[in-house]
Amino acid sequence: MDAHRLGEVAHAPLLLLIEDDPGDALLVEELVADSVPEMKVVWVQSLADARDALANTAPDCVLLDLHLPDSHGLEAVARVQEYAENVPIVVLTGMAEEQTGLAAVAVGAQDYLVKGRVEPDLFSRAVRYAIQRKQAEQNAAALQVSQLRAQENARLERGLLPSPLLDMDDFDVVARYRPGRTSALLGGDFYDVVQSGDGTVHVLVGDVSGHGPDEAALGVALRIAWRTLVLAGIFGELQTAKLEEILVAERAADRIFATVTVLAMAPDRRTVSIMRAGHPGLLLRSENEVEWVEAPGGPALGLMPGVATWPVHHLELPEGAAVTLFTDGLFEGHTGSGHERLGEGGLLELARRGIGLEPADFIDMLIQGAEELADAHGGLSDDVAVVHVRWNRKAIRTV
Repeated sequence: MDAHRLGEVAHAPLLLLIEDDPGDALLVEELVADSVPEMKVVWVQSLADARDALANTAPDCVLLDLHLPDSHGLEAVARVQEYAENVPIVVLTGMAEEQTGLAAVAVGAQDYLVKGRVEPDLFSRAVRYAIQRKQAEQNAAALQVSQLRAQENARLERGLLPSPLLDMDDFDVVARYRPGRTSALLGGDFYDVVQSGDGTVHVLVGDVSGHGPDEAALGVALRIAWRTLVLAGIFGELQTAKLEEILVAERAADRIFATVTVLAMAPDRRTVSIMRAGHPGLLLRSENEVEWVEAPGGPALGLMPGVATWPVHHLELPEGAAVTLFTDGLFEGHTGSGHERLGEGGLLELARRGIGLEPADFIDMLIQGAEELADAHGGLSDDVAVVHVRWNRKAIRTV
């Protein structure tokens, strides 16, 4: 069987033989012909030639002689791994070099063969097992990475989804967090609910731009900072300015920003103060109506550091009314098979279908309705956080 040059190899299985001795190369070709006749062989005589070959093709296995014109010993293994880390390596050693073969396996080769002692069955088995072992190593590594990512996401998610800090049983909180369909990369949506010493209930919803662990970690930092500011008695525009300082200090890149809405629901149960930094409006839900409220606000945090201002807007709260806050993932999904988005108007129309529903059912209906409308595009692609709050006489419920 003639050795095939790289340009002549048409299909796998493919063996890259790195061997400078033509006699030894001929022996390998004969072993291939006797044991794996369908395998093609690309023969090169130096590591420099091997580098060029590996840059243009991905062999199923590399058969490597440790004594080459441009490399000697275990250095050859390291260099082949550098050129193609995912390709299994079987080392060729001399009859007096079995310890070298074992050392090669210790540094990353999958197996070794002693020249002059290789029968066709042994050769076939060594190559086949080397391929399988490499695949097993890669699968194990991928599984470990996946597990570590899942653990990290779980930790970040716990930080994004807090337990409300309330000292009363007549304030109702129902919250949902739904990761987007791509959210093996966790997003930066976050929320919190905290009661201050005077009985005011403070509510936060925010969204860090982008997706991934950096954005999620920043969302966690902002949420915890906001809770700390509330407990320290820092409210209003000063609170928002402090949040922006933290975002600027913690963000991984200048382009990252965050939108937030902060509510302060007074203990008189009649007034709500709203401060909005680039975030969408909210839904005001009374017994027979749902309204879209978009209070005056300022830019997102991080867009104009040290310059922006955020006015506080005061809203009269109808008796028994509830406020629903959310991130833009809830209404930015598509509707139908075209490119139209649900949008704020579509979300309001959807909300009005659930006027009489209980809070948990109302939120679930919003998310499910938006998801179904976007079904033709694979569902909602962004993370969604929704928080429904109201004064009532029932015990608090959190989800």
